Amino acid sequence: MDPCPFVRLFVESLALKLSQATKPAGSGVYPTTTPCFCKVRLKNFPSQTVLLPLSNSSNELSPESSTSAAGFHFDALTLRRLSDKPVTLSIEVYTGRMGRTCGVSCGKLVGRVQVTMDLGVSQAKPLVFQNGWMKLGNEPDKPTARLHLTVRAEPDPRFVFQFGGEPECSPVVFQIQGNIRQPVFSCKFSADRSRSRSLPPDFTYKNRGWMRTVSGERERQGRERKGWMVMIYDLSGSPVAVASMITPFVPSPGSDRVSRSNPGAWLILRPDGFSVSSWKPWGRLEAWRERGPIDGLGYKFELVTENGPNNGILIAEATMSVKKGGQFCIDRRVSRDSALSLRSPVKGFVMGSTVEGEGKVSKPVVQVGMQHVTCMADAALFIALSAAIDLSMDACRFFSCKLRKELCLDEQDSSS
Repeated sequence: MDPCPFVRLFVESLALKLSQATKPAGSGVYPTTTPCFCKVRLKNFPSQTVLLPLSNSSNELSPESSTSAAGFHFDALTLRRLSDKPVTLSIEVYTGRMGRTCGVSCGKLVGRVQVTMDLGVSQAKPLVFQNGWMKLGNEPDKPTARLHLTVRAEPDPRFVFQFGGEPECSPVVFQIQGNIRQPVFSCKFSADRSRSRSLPPDFTYKNRGWMRTVSGERERQGRERKGWMVMIYDLSGSPVAVASMITPFVPSPGSDRVSRSNPGAWLILRPDGFSVSSWKPWGRLEAWRERGPIDGLGYKFELVTENGPNNGILIAEATMSVKKGGQFCIDRRVSRDSALSLRSPVKGFVMGSTVEGEGKVSKPVVQVGMQHVTCMADAALFIALSAAIDLSMDACRFFSCKLRKELCLDEQDSSS
């Protein structure tokens, strides 16, 4: 099982040194101590906006404080396309608040810098393209603002998988290597509403405290989605991972949606020893439907520890659009929650999985960082997690909406 070449571009150690005092940012959500921001642009990629800390240092050393952009990822196809071409990274610096007022940008352009890169070489070894201060102006005789930044690239090989169909249709999962698609796993989806919690047969675990008590409110038939389970098998037919719905998805009282205060939950399990009937939890995924101007699927994922249910390690928490879908991602550098980023044991990219919007055909593409896979069973855990987040998009649909027939297998069986 060979990984695909990926390169990750880092834009970090960002700080600004102004030639003169700037005007306060004014009233707004951003502090006046940081009245500047920058836009990081790379052709064919969405731009990234980052607040810039100000540096008062009078020397050429690194700034006292700095920040980083999320960076960019280049897959094998993109790297082939760019292998013989220089790539230009552009960074525009602005003073004032981010955003727009009455359709007009609030920020005033101070200047821009550009860094030219050869990404083809970085597939084999880390490279630094820029490290230090750069002038924002083109007039050498006049004092000008300066931007400190580090731009570097390093190899980030990943295993790439794709579901051959929607997870609820029990598809084969392929490993993708260029134009080659090789089957590596099979999935078996089941839905049994008679189970308040869906777990593999003969499942045992010494501490079941992570299974939330199901109240009488949750047992109302027809107003809950429960009993879903996805079993992942290797090519020999042996089960290697499970995604089990352990907390039903139910609407909050007086509403038609799964709320954040009462989310549904999945447990991702791996075999415990050599017995096919012995499992232990690896991770716990919660999902709900967010309220607000953007209809979103909220989620958080924790690694389960041996220290009990209240000591899980949170490594991912975000919201994606219900209409457009998005990317489920475990990656410290793209976390918007700085506190989560500091607490997380995750270093670099762990996994990413595509999720289609509500009602759309979804065949998730899963990327897993090479350093996180030592055997096929490791990869299977991420496949199970990908199936769980994809199915959560269906589980969090409004309860006035009817689910597709594959998600209601037990109801079909009872009516036949």
